[in-house]
Amino acid sequence: MVSRRSFLHQSWVSPLFLFVVVVALAASSADGSRTPRVPCYFIFGDSLYDSGNNNNLNTLAKVNYSPYGIDLPAGPTGRFSNGQTTADAIGEILGFKDFIPPFASNPDDRQILVGVNYASGSAGILVESGKQGGDNVDLSQQLRNHEVTVSRIVEILGSKVAAFEYLGQCLYICNSGNNDYINNYILPQSTAIRNQYNPDQFAALLITQYSAQINRLYELGARKVALAGISNIGCTPSLIATLGTNGAPCVNSVNQLVVPFNTRLKSLISQLKLSYPDAKFAYLDSVRVGTLVGAGNRLIRV
Repeated sequence: MVSRRSFLHQSWVSPLFLFVVVVALAASSADGSRTPRVPCYFIFGDSLYDSGNNNNLNTLAKVNYSPYGIDLPAGPTGRFSNGQTTADAIGEILGFKDFIPPFASNPDDRQILVGVNYASGSAGILVESGKQGGDNVDLSQQLRNHEVTVSRIVEILGSKVAAFEYLGQCLYICNSGNNDYINNYILPQSTAIRNQYNPDQFAALLITQYSAQINRLYELGARKVALAGISNIGCTPSLIATLGTNGAPCVNSVNQLVVPFNTRLKSLISQLKLSYPDAKFAYLDSVRVGTLVGAGNRLIRV
C-alpha cells in the first residue's frame, strides 16, 4: 500500500519553463492587455498538475485537507502543493483570470470554453500505474473525458468545424510518465514487469502508448501541445526515504532510469512535428527546470 508520503510535491515556477511554453506555443496579445494569449487551456497529467480531480475518489492520492493549499486563499483544493501548481502559474502568465477548473467539478459551458484540467494524482500513461494506492484517472481516461468536453464545445459552437477551429488556437499541456516509474516500475512488488522489460524496453513501452494518446489528442483538435519530460524523480523525498542515497543528494540510479524515456519523448516530438506540420509541439525539460529552481522549492510533508 502506498502511504500519503508518496504523493509530495512542490509549488514553484521557473521563468525558463514559462518562457518555453508561452513563446513556443502561444501567440502574444498585440496590445499587451490582459486578454489571454490563447482562448482556452487544457491540462493533462498527474499530481504535479492535479487541481482536485481526485478529491472524491477512493484513493490515498488526494490532498483536499491541510496543510496542502496553505498559501491559497481558498485553502486546500486538491492541489498537491502549498499553493499554485506549475500549470496554474502558466495559466496566470497566459492571462487567464481564474484557475482552469478540474473536470470533476462539472464545469459549465462558459468554463469549458476557457479550458478544463483533467490531471489526476498518481495517474500515469499506463492504466495500472498508481492503482496500488486506490483509484486515479489514467491518461487514456483523461482523453476520454476530454472527448466529452469536445462534444460539448461542438454543441455550444454549433458545428465540428467551428469547434475544431476554436480548439486549434488553445494550449494543451501534459505532464505524464512520473508515476509509471514511481508507482509502477520501481515498486518493490513490481518484479514481474522489471523481469519482462529492461529500462530501455519499458521506456519504449511507455512511449508507444504515449504516442497513441497524443495522436488521439491531435485527432480531437489539439494543435499547440507542450509535453513535459520526467524530472529527477530520484530526488523526491519519498524515494530518498525508501531507497536511500548512499550519501548522495538523490537516488542517482532512479534519475538514470528515466533518461531513456526523456530521450524517446524528444524523438516522439520530432516525429509529431513531421507528421503534423499544421501543429506545434514542444518538449519541456523538467530536469533542467528542476536544477534552476534549486533549494528554494517548498515541500509539503504529511
